[in-house]
Amino acid sequence: MNERNSIIGKIDWVTVLIYLALVLIGWFSIFSAKYNELHPSIFDFSMEYGKQLIWIGIALLLGFTILLIDAKFFNAFSLWIYIFFLASLFVVLVYGKATKGATSWIEFGPVKFQPSEFAKMATALALAGYLGRLDIDLQKRKNQIIAAVLILIPMALVLLQNDTGSAIVFVSFILVLYREGFPGTGWLMVAGVAAVLLFVFTLIWSQKIMYIILGGLLILTLTYYLVTKKKGLVKMLAVFACMFVFVFSVDYAFNKVLQEHQRNRILVLLGQLDDPKGVGYNVHQSKIAIGSGGFAGKGFLQGTQTKYDFVPEQHTDFIFCTVGEEGGFLGTATVVLLYVALLVRIILMAERQRSTFSRVYGYSIAGILFVHVAINIGMTIGLVPVIGIPLPFLSYGGSSMLAFTIMLAIFVKQDAYRLNVL
Repeated sequence: MNERNSIIGKIDWVTVLIYLALVLIGWFSIFSAKYNELHPSIFDFSMEYGKQLIWIGIALLLGFTILLIDAKFFNAFSLWIYIFFLASLFVVLVYGKATKGATSWIEFGPVKFQPSEFAKMATALALAGYLGRLDIDLQKRKNQIIAAVLILIPMALVLLQNDTGSAIVFVSFILVLYREGFPGTGWLMVAGVAAVLLFVFTLIWSQKIMYIILGGLLILTLTYYLVTKKKGLVKMLAVFACMFVFVFSVDYAFNKVLQEHQRNRILVLLGQLDDPKGVGYNVHQSKIAIGSGGFAGKGFLQGTQTKYDFVPEQHTDFIFCTVGEEGGFLGTATVVLLYVALLVRIILMAERQRSTFSRVYGYSIAGILFVHVAINIGMTIGLVPVIGIPLPFLSYGGSSMLAFTIMLAIFVKQDAYRLNVL
């Protein structure tokens, strides 16, 4: 009894309350999105909102169980957890069920399981376990390679499942490596942003115009270095060479690597294709739903876009539309602020950890949550292409609810144990 009271007293209840608030908002949003007059009870287990309540109950039970487990367990078995979920990703490639173009689900009778959701958590544990082992020095090339491989293997397996959205989430671990002093991650993030901009501008302006722009910048750079006689000219020439090669490869990558629906989604996003009744239908209806909510929203169960199913997948990937239409600006602002508060809280908790394992794991969770929230909300308001990833704690789905709850519960447990770390 004393041990249990000690655990309860050390838990960061602010994080737990934010989590519970998001879960509750998600449950009521799912109820509204899938409301059926023939099944008016939110506790109807034949409907999605009733099934989500079951997943919430299981998630809470697992979260409570994790709080009772020895905190050292997750560090000690981090590699085995990682291997288990890597194996599950391999199983998906062989026996997985294709859903909406992605082979990322395993079926067990009436229950579907998505290993990629849990693989993110397993990768966070493995990376934290490796970097926390005797405080691994990331200045050494061997350690850099191992850390990168731990991230790239599950990312590649998820890409093979044609689940681009989940694969992109693994990019969030760059933030963790940056925090831990991985050399060059700052430049890597800058290069990533530059690559995205080059990709976008090449699609909008064409390769020829981009060659002219880059050529002009190259001449200005050469002139600057020759006049000022500064060092680093060779490195700058190498950067420009990479930019020219990248622009040259955009056309091939866009037309040969990406699938047609992916190309169309990008073109719709960039305004190069107007297809409100086809590939742009989801986003078009999503923006109508959110915009129609106004300042205070239409009220619970009063959203017309929601009630008449104008937005496909509104209870899963587009759940934010329901919040926007029925809660308006106040509803969406509340949800966004809750996510910001959760992210800030996790980062503050990560910084107060005494062990490298807990700190790295905390930053990993923050990165994963940030990418999920940013992409999902950006997707619903037309700022990023539709790539199909859930909004943590709000979207319908057992795999997502369980994975994010377990992920957060492990960190809450690590934080509660931090004072025991010497």
